[in-house]
Amino acid sequence: MVFGDIYRIINGYDDCANVCGRDNKPDKDLSCKVQLNWGYLSWNWNNSKHVGNSIVWQGTDRTDQKYLLVETSGTSSDLHRQCVSKCEDVEGYKPFLNRCIRKENPANDVATRTGLRNFFQEVSEDLESCSMEMLWLCAIAFAFSLLTLVLLRFLPGFIVWVVLLAVIVACTVGTIWLWVKWDWEKKNMSTEAGEGAKMRTNNYLYYAIAATGVTIIVCLIVLVMRKRIRMVVQLFREAGKAISNMPFLLLEPVLTFVSIAAVIVLYVYFTMWVESSGMLKVENNQSAKYVKDTTMLFTRWYNLLAFFWFCQFIIGCQHMVIAGAVACWFFTRNKSKLGSPILKSFGNLLRYHMGTVALGSFIIAVVQFLRTMLKLLMYYVRERQNRFTTCIFECCQCCLQCFEKFLQYLTRNAYIMTAMHGDPFCKAGKNAFRLLTNNALRVFAINSVGDFVLILAKVFVVVVTCLVGMELIQKKTGLHHPYVPIILVGIFAYLVAHCFMTVYEMTVDTIFLCFCEDCETNDGISRPYYMSRGLMEFVQNSKKALAVHDSRTASTLKDGGAWTKDELSGANRRLSKTISETVD
Repeated sequence: MVFGDIYRIINGYDDCANVCGRDNKPDKDLSCKVQLNWGYLSWNWNNSKHVGNSIVWQGTDRTDQKYLLVETSGTSSDLHRQCVSKCEDVEGYKPFLNRCIRKENPANDVATRTGLRNFFQEVSEDLESCSMEMLWLCAIAFAFSLLTLVLLRFLPGFIVWVVLLAVIVACTVGTIWLWVKWDWEKKNMSTEAGEGAKMRTNNYLYYAIAATGVTIIVCLIVLVMRKRIRMVVQLFREAGKAISNMPFLLLEPVLTFVSIAAVIVLYVYFTMWVESSGMLKVENNQSAKYVKDTTMLFTRWYNLLAFFWFCQFIIGCQHMVIAGAVACWFFTRNKSKLGSPILKSFGNLLRYHMGTVALGSFIIAVVQFLRTMLKLLMYYVRERQNRFTTCIFECCQCCLQCFEKFLQYLTRNAYIMTAMHGDPFCKAGKNAFRLLTNNALRVFAINSVGDFVLILAKVFVVVVTCLVGMELIQKKTGLHHPYVPIILVGIFAYLVAHCFMTVYEMTVDTIFLCFCEDCETNDGISRPYYMSRGLMEFVQNSKKALAVHDSRTASTLKDGGAWTKDELSGANRRLSKTISETVD
């Protein structure tokens, strides 16, 4: 009786631990005999009518009694559990999920009075009526997500600069409006105005000053970091090239979603086993129940930690596969001989990097577990909290959340370094941190401008899908709540866009670290860069590197018969001139 049995939760068990709907074997270590005196209950037992005074034994065949009836006898804390054949045989009860519940359930009364019952019924009818339109909208969301990737591939500069210009214009217009509003309030304020009017006018002044400062800072950041923003544009362009050469990368989030769904199912399954386990004991009222010992309580938290770990492990595997494939693409000079980088990266993950992903995911899972424990602690002591303890708990929660975000970012970059060099987790994390700190301004540009553009890309997909959905669904007649299908389609569109943009974001981060590693390892002269010509414009010796790159390209094409002798000599003269200018 120590081990769990999920049917104890699914079907329930009576006062002597007999699982309803099953033939229970007697337990020699347990002597249970319960006398029920429920004079107000009556049910059909073995085709005969019994009223009260029923005896329940441990180890009884309950195959024909599939429903659990729970009632109080006397006080509300004195609960009794009984297996019955039909809930309808008990007056005032009805079946629900292998349980007998009261027909006059307070929740049902609330649902009826508030109209929730009719609402859910009408929503189900609307969803059934709009099923085809919703399928079309899901396909439209998928198509617009692909269109967004195409735009980021061919028009990254236009998109990035339009977004930045829109931000500057919005800040400027907002600042001007606040100053105009403050001036209008000041001119129209009478001399006899009260403190409230003066405070409102002063607030507009404070808002205008703050908005002016923000606008100036934004403009200065864009002005100072314009070259690094150009690098973000080029990274977006390179990421588009990588995804176009490896389109199956877009299937990685689908595999991740299916894997996480399987983990959730397993977590629920094992949770039912854990929660149904326990030592069978008989209480003072002769009612038997399962009581967990310390080991079983520990298993409950162990199962939760394993759930966090497996989810982070699957996400880490996705990052490792994408990073390995993109790094292989980056460090391959002849892209026509790329082969199958995704399969190669997946093979390297299975053969070499499972331990790295396991360690990185475990660290993040531990922090998530601590956050969950802290939330539970806050819940249990909520009645004894004051402002000081609440502030302490919130600060700890905020610190843990920030630490988790930092670990997720560092771990993801460590996976990229592992995919590039095969380093263990700690060494890869150290090298990733060094590269990120050495290129702090570039990292800031990517994480601010790049992430903002990707967020707007998600918003674009959701908004366009919802607008098309409004046009399609509004034409349907007989709908009660047309906004519900639109909201559901919008959620699906966001999930689709998020999956696509996650791959794009990981690709950009991988190319950036590959670029930084290429700059540190090679010099572009004696050791040629692996990066493309577009990225060479952002290295320190860009002119010399570009000249060498053009010369090598010219030599390669000359060997293939594409360049003439005069064209090759001209390229060499440009190389010599650039090198001499650099030396001078």
